[in-house]
Amino acid sequence: VQLQASGGGLVRAWGSLRLSCAASGRTFSSYAMGWFRQGPGKEREFVAAISRSGKSSTYADSVKGRFTISRDNAKNTVYLQMNSLKPEDTAVYYCAADLLAVVIRTTPAEFDSWGRGTLVTVSS
Repeated sequence: VQLQASGGGLVRAWGSLRLSCAASGRTFSSYAMGWFRQGPGKEREFVAAISRSGKSSTYADSVKGRFTISRDNAKNTVYLQMNSLKPEDTAVYYCAADLLAVVIRTTPAEFDSWGRGTLVTVSS
């Protein structure tokens, strides 16, 4: 599966952005999706993940209550709504597909396909 993330940009603290990730192929609804991020000088970290149906999701503690992951299986797209953004949210954001997921997983190594990333910069 090929993934293309978009929607990044420059935003002020407390602002909002919505990231999108479009997937190729006709089996989008058969795999879980996740968002990860990698800040300057940091390792890639988990942000949010959503089940195949979209009925279940999980979040990193650092974004819980501010970010919302969702998916539209008819459009082969997963979204990340980011509200109340903080400078520490600055990072390249990646979407990823977990092709074998039975339950939602959060470790980067468990995800099989990755998009190229979109840069989010939050100014103070």
